Amino acid sequence: MDSNSSFTDTTVSDGKLVFVAHVRKNSSVQTLEAHLQGVSALASIFASKLSLASQGELIGLLHDLGKYSRDFQTYIQSATGLLDQDTDEGFVDTAQLKGKIDHSTAGAQFIWRELSKHGQLGQIVGQILSLCIASHHSGLIDCLSCDTDSLGEDLFSKRMNKVDDRSHAAEVLGKADDRILARARDLMNQPEILHDLQAALAKIVRVAPVKNDKDAVSQQQIGLLVRFLFSCLIDADRIDTADFESPQQAKLRMRGRYAEWETLIGRLENHLDTLEPKHPIDHLRQDISRHCLDGASRDKGIYTLTVPTGGGKTLASLRFALHHAKKHTMDRVIYVIPFTSIIDQNADVVRGILEPAGTEPGSVLLEHHSNLTPEAQTWRGKILSENWDAPVIYTTSVQFLETLFGAGTRGARRMHQLANAVLIFDEIQTLPVNCVHLFNNAINFLAEHCGSTIVLCTATQPLLDKVDAKKGAIRLQDNSELMPDRKQLFDDLKRVEVKNRRKPGGWTMDEIAVLAEDEARSAGSCLVIVNTKKSAQTIYRLCKEQTVIPAYHLSTSMCPAHRKAILAEVRERLAKQEPTLCISTQLIEAGVDVDFGAVIRFTAGLDSIAQAAGRCNRNGRHDMGTVHVVNAQDENLSRLPDIEIGQTKAERVLDDYEADPAKYGNNRIGLESMNWYYQNYFFARAGDMDYPVSANVIGHDDTLLNLLSVNSQAASEHGRVRKTAPSIYLRQSFMAAAKAFKSIDAPTRGIIVPYSDAGKKIIATLCAAYLPDKEFDLLRRAQQFTVNVFPNILERLMKANLVQEIQEGTGILFLVDKRYYSAEFGLSENPEGKMEDLHG
Repeated sequence: MDSNSSFTDTTVSDGKLVFVAHVRKNSSVQTLEAHLQGVSALASIFASKLSLASQGELIGLLHDLGKYSRDFQTYIQSATGLLDQDTDEGFVDTAQLKGKIDHSTAGAQFIWRELSKHGQLGQIVGQILSLCIASHHSGLIDCLSCDTDSLGEDLFSKRMNKVDDRSHAAEVLGKADDRILARARDLMNQPEILHDLQAALAKIVRVAPVKNDKDAVSQQQIGLLVRFLFSCLIDADRIDTADFESPQQAKLRMRGRYAEWETLIGRLENHLDTLEPKHPIDHLRQDISRHCLDGASRDKGIYTLTVPTGGGKTLASLRFALHHAKKHTMDRVIYVIPFTSIIDQNADVVRGILEPAGTEPGSVLLEHHSNLTPEAQTWRGKILSENWDAPVIYTTSVQFLETLFGAGTRGARRMHQLANAVLIFDEIQTLPVNCVHLFNNAINFLAEHCGSTIVLCTATQPLLDKVDAKKGAIRLQDNSELMPDRKQLFDDLKRVEVKNRRKPGGWTMDEIAVLAEDEARSAGSCLVIVNTKKSAQTIYRLCKEQTVIPAYHLSTSMCPAHRKAILAEVRERLAKQEPTLCISTQLIEAGVDVDFGAVIRFTAGLDSIAQAAGRCNRNGRHDMGTVHVVNAQDENLSRLPDIEIGQTKAERVLDDYEADPAKYGNNRIGLESMNWYYQNYFFARAGDMDYPVSANVIGHDDTLLNLLSVNSQAASEHGRVRKTAPSIYLRQSFMAAAKAFKSIDAPTRGIIVPYSDAGKKIIATLCAAYLPDKEFDLLRRAQQFTVNVFPNILERLMKANLVQEIQEGTGILFLVDKRYYSAEFGLSENPEGKMEDLHG
């Protein structure tokens, strides 16, 4: 460009104006037309999963329409060096303008104004599509405000009525590439653009418990439909942009080029053929696996897999998933697991089967869980994790719930990958009770409208189909259980006797320690499971003082590498049948493969007692193991309401059992007992299941179910102030709800700790790294040396200067003083050893 050039003079060889979407570091330009066409093509493919290809294409074509404005073009060309500060008169100071030039409203307004001409249906479809475009940089916006000062304000209409000077709508329609506008108008004039979405909405209402599109369940699911289309747009936009900016990374994407299901099935079946029964229980595990294989030929839908602990659910459910995916030509299998410790264990097993020697690592199984950095993995793993681009995914309940309900765009981007997928929920009983209705409505949406199959796996099946249907209950078919005779299965797999050892006034910690030693001597080994870290430390210390039997301690204050080392030593002793004591918090209950001769469980929910029983006589080596349920005298559960309420309801079942054991099939943790427990527990928690949110979070008491559906308080306030109901169809406060949503009530932060020489080396290497937050492989390994702490503990550690950032601005934290990490108890607020500087 010469010294007098400006944006409007920038041309290509044929004399056509160049409108810039993105600029690569080497100054290569992606034209806006190319970007819009690229995004529309991908969004159309993604949305076709719900027969909404045209709608996906349209929002892709128009999402960045505002970038045709002169303001945006001068901004991006100034920011990327296409305009020179010294020689080009159009140059602007981009630092002051970043994020302030609106380029998402114009396309939204174009759709809204055009489709609104087609009556009520046009307005509904127009709002759905324009919401996706208007939100594509922020996360879904609020339709009605739920802020205290503006409760009920129609924010959607306000956005659609934004003046041209700020939205640039009129300007960009005069400048946009002819092919973009012609195709957009063609799509908006096609009857299908309205009728396809009308059919999707009608189907939601048709299968809802209340046949009314203004009902809460229907409206939450319509909101999920919006989020699905939003996901298609976000993923398409991010892929097209990233692939232009980094062509080398683009080559790492799999883009659905996965190993054939037939190949993966062959690897699994070959592995199963090599498993020789070693214990009597192994024959039952083979039966369970065969029933899962038989069930795989059934139609898509929602299934339960109710198998006692130790029944081999991991490989049995994988067998179902792979064969079912092949039969129905499904896209992927997603395992959703509550705890990272189970993911580590199960993913390692499955990876060893599905990625044998000679297979490219990570080409089949992708693990996605992290709380050190948003994506703490290899470059390839990072790219594939961004949108779950792999045939088999292992992820956490937290990540799954964030995908459906979380704020921003990162999680929402993955939602469309949940369509036409097999979703396996392991240990479903751990679902947070406040998420029950939101989760149930989402699962029904995925099964009934997205063509997915869901399997709810557990030994203790919660009654998700028996909760209030008007707020959201899972809709199970009559033949939804994959096991043909659960009662017989539980009888056959009964390997323990649960003894109700509760007594008036409760057991002292000393008495429990004595019982543990006695059981370790008589049964060969004993596991004590408590409810609090304080109780675990107390009993461990008492056992160390009172007995020569080796004692081990486990809690979440220890990093995964530390816990794995302890468990490896414990398992080795158990295999040799050497006397062993282990005292643990409830982290050991779900999915951890250990086999103790006896278990002592502090009273908790009956589901927790049943899970604890799964660690006793797991492989049926003895005729019968013993699980002692004891009530501790000095245990404070005031800050653990879920455990406290579960404990109360379990005690009721245990008391009822004493009066009439036959009523419960003579099994304190059998199907009848568990069913009665959940009836009591869910009745007591009914008011918590729609995710209550307090006034100090959003300005007024409400629920996320309401905010994400009919939003009655905001709509009522709109009517009171303006004397008329809101004129818009969708009234959800999407963004406010997403910000209020936390899949775990108190979000934890990860701290890298100096456990072992490996942990110290990782800390030192990250401190010395040029860009530590980009060291994805190193950060992935650092996960094994990370302890997650609640905000109050983190605040105290930081005030004491015990925790610092690896480098300022990275958000990656590490423990500075190794004295505060104990070989016995893990991370502590009190010093245990001598000072050692970890900066070097």
